[in-house]
Amino acid sequence: MKIARIFAHRVELPLVEGTYRWNNGNSVSVFDSTVVGVETDSGLIGYGEVCPLGPCYLPAYADGVRCGLRELAPHLLGADPLQLTKLNVQMDSVLNGHPYVKTAIDIACWDLLGKATGLPVCTLMGGRYGESVRLYRAITQLPPDEMASNVAKYRDEGYTRFQLKVGGDADTDIARIHAAREILAPSDRLVADANTGWTQHEAMRVVNAVRDLDVYIEQPCLTYQECLAVRQNTTLPFALDENIDSLAMLMRANRDLAMDIVNIKISKFGGLTKAKQARDLCVSLGIAMTIEDSWGGDITTAAIAHLAHSTPEPMRFTSTDFNSYNTVCNATGAPRRENGFMKASEAPGLGVTPIVDAIGPVVWEVSNCSKPASNSHAKTDGMAMPEPHINSVTQSV
Repeated sequence: MKIARIFAHRVELPLVEGTYRWNNGNSVSVFDSTVVGVETDSGLIGYGEVCPLGPCYLPAYADGVRCGLRELAPHLLGADPLQLTKLNVQMDSVLNGHPYVKTAIDIACWDLLGKATGLPVCTLMGGRYGESVRLYRAITQLPPDEMASNVAKYRDEGYTRFQLKVGGDADTDIARIHAAREILAPSDRLVADANTGWTQHEAMRVVNAVRDLDVYIEQPCLTYQECLAVRQNTTLPFALDENIDSLAMLMRANRDLAMDIVNIKISKFGGLTKAKQARDLCVSLGIAMTIEDSWGGDITTAAIAHLAHSTPEPMRFTSTDFNSYNTVCNATGAPRRENGFMKASEAPGLGVTPIVDAIGPVVWEVSNCSKPASNSHAKTDGMAMPEPHINSVTQSV
């Protein structure tokens, strides 16, 4: 089996709540997601999705995905999509860094592997643990009483894990944490996620002010060293996210006792293959995880569900269902939340089928077929054409 074509769709994902707000005034109302298809010479197609959380959250942005695909994808034609480790080595050899660009291709190849073997990705990743995966709800940054009301609303819908978006004014954040914790049951979990938004001294003020509450502190500061300093001066359970983007950083943080929980975001590592490596290392080290991504729709949610559901339950702190945050459904067969839980599909691959009307037209593709694509005369924005052995590259703008 060989890769014969790689193509991309641009999908807008408006939010159910209108706007998603996190640290220092950052916000998004419509997410820009890229759905990627990888087609083989046998006609089998696998799908993946990647959706950065705007351009200021991590070193990733939506247009960068599609620019990166133009650089990367032509080199993958003719490769075996089922040899996933080998494919990742090849991607790294032709595009240094930019893991988010590689993510959707890697996910699509896992989907292909499942379809080719007749097995769900969850099974291929080690097996299914438990009946379902517990979810958290991210609570967008608002005044304290409004955030508390949102926590109560989603608790009534079955959620028992909450990620409170803080990282603004320290005094307001202290009030936000107190207000949210007051309305929760003792068995509920509350995570105060600053998304790198506090300076070190502000973070220390916050953790001291809430030290008597049952609350987790997540990624308080921008740098690893700042976060480590806060961690070493609080007894509250501690999570790292943005700083943990490789196995090397994961091992360093474990050596430094820098966290109790780590967030494994699929696109931060470069796809399911490397996210699984990080997951398996955490399982071996005894580190609990939140398994998720930066954002996405139904295809991303399906990928999250398969990685999470194949993770031993004691190491699975929580996960998320991004498709419930969006007003647009871009695929059928994706997990749907039930009382704060979701399940990975038991169908082959990811178990999802893109909805043609939702994902829209192909905006870019490359193939090694001799027959030109139907829109081969579309504009190319002055982009250089791929190597001569590639016969078809098209882009719609």
